[in-house]
Amino acid sequence: MRRARIAVAVGVTAIAFAAIFFRRTAPTPPIVAAGLRLVLASMLFAPFAGRSLTKLTPTLWRDATLGGLCYALHFGAWVSSLALTTVAASVTLVTATPLLLALVAFATGKDRPTRRQWLALPIALLGTAMLGGSDAFAEGALLGDVLAFVGAVAMAGYLLIVRRHGAGLPVLAFTTVACGVGGVVLLGTALALGHSLVPPSTEAALFVVAATLLPQVVGHTSLTWALRHVPPTTIGLATVAEPVGSTVLAWWWLHEVPGALTLVGCGVTLFAVLMSFEREPSLRLES
Repeated sequence: MRRARIAVAVGVTAIAFAAIFFRRTAPTPPIVAAGLRLVLASMLFAPFAGRSLTKLTPTLWRDATLGGLCYALHFGAWVSSLALTTVAASVTLVTATPLLLALVAFATGKDRPTRRQWLALPIALLGTAMLGGSDAFAEGALLGDVLAFVGAVAMAGYLLIVRRHGAGLPVLAFTTVACGVGGVVLLGTALALGHSLVPPSTEAALFVVAATLLPQVVGHTSLTWALRHVPPTTIGLATVAEPVGSTVLAWWWLHEVPGALTLVGCGVTLFAVLMSFEREPSLRLES
């Protein structure tokens, strides 16, 4: 489905800006920045979700709440990792989602990867390993890497929850609830830890807003919509391109100059993503 491919491309491009924007929210505590992003997104979606919110079934309310908890864990862990490791390493590990989704698909027999995707997975893993391997021994990197991987597990959970509902998913209503729940959990945790919920500077506040508008509203909404039509593994493989975009942006914006291994990793990763989509037969909704 062409529209689904376009939505995935737009979504991945938009989320590539997330790491850069979150870095620029410093010294705002990571969970505060992530929580504000989700709450602001929920507030933006709510007026447009309108009547569909009142029509959510108990099952959709439950799954949207579970999706919100996954969002809270994903963003809380991942944004915290950005303070401990490089953008390339953090975004690389948080996009380990397709491997986890492929394992779940293999175990359950539902939405199994195609042959091309099985071939693309190890290539994508090789590319992302090159992207994130440059700081493996840096001080504090191990904890940052662990947090980023926890974020990947949580995002895999979110994608699987969304996929349950297929083409019948009311995207705006579901996203409104999920973002609201995730944001409240993160901000509540921040308050319990004694953090202020107000960004310490105007610049930090503006980048929280930027992280809301582009990566969240445009990026995650596009990917959530695409999940109505394509399997989670397809979305997961596409998001492997996120660290490539983030690495380029970090080079240009934050002056984190990538090494030769990182640049090769970018090329290998992009090849794997393109390989997984070429002549892809699984872009039809599967039962």
